[in-house]
Amino acid sequence: MSDRKIQRLIKNAPRGQPLDPAMLRSFEISPAQTTYLVSAGWLQRLSKGAYLVAGDIASVEGIITYLSRRIPGLHIGGKTALDWQGARHNVAFRPKITLWGSKAYRFPAWIEQHMPYTFQTTQLFDDQYPVTQWLRPLPFKSARVLVSVPELALLELTSDIGKRGRKGQSLDEAVNLADTLRNLRIDVLIPLLENCVRVKVVKLVRDLGRNSGYAWGEDLQKYVDRLSQGKRWSSKGKDGRRLTLKP
Repeated sequence: MSDRKIQRLIKNAPRGQPLDPAMLRSFEISPAQTTYLVSAGWLQRLSKGAYLVAGDIASVEGIITYLSRRIPGLHIGGKTALDWQGARHNVAFRPKITLWGSKAYRFPAWIEQHMPYTFQTTQLFDDQYPVTQWLRPLPFKSARVLVSVPELALLELTSDIGKRGRKGQSLDEAVNLADTLRNLRIDVLIPLLENCVRVKVVKLVRDLGRNSGYAWGEDLQKYVDRLSQGKRWSSKGKDGRRLTLKP
């Protein structure tokens, strides 16, 4: 294997982003040569099909870019999407990254070591609704990392309220986050609520909107009635506490 090919890889491989076999092939590096580069110390192996140039460290954006080639619909959602767009309540030292996708995926162990995360595939909308229209790359972030617009992120955030374990979101924090969302766009929020199929989500958005006192929170009851007219929604958490939402 030529030194020139090795130097080209070291110089041009994206920093912070794990390399998969397809990317290595773009550098004209075969599987056998990949094995050689690992044994020679030029590459570090993270797991099957995931490598870093020696001395490089996987970054959050690099990991998400790597995962986006494997998980359909992968994007930053919920609390993390709001945080990345300036809406935050508590600042964590090493926050969990909230990932959403449209298909289940078995994450290799090394990802948690570099990036604490939660991942879910909860379907919030009917099959025909193109939710990808509300995903965007952010300025000064990788163009390959898609992030929910704040209106979609709010629905994703409320979906996590009442869930058990590490995916769970506290209602108190959601209330405080909603208080930072003065500028939510009504013309974006409405089609999301019109196409949402989760009663809990629509009811919580209604309640958070009412509590915020902002314009976007007015007159949302009709979207609740579309799904659940006159019915309560209730769920009991692992800690025994029950969350009940009014009709």
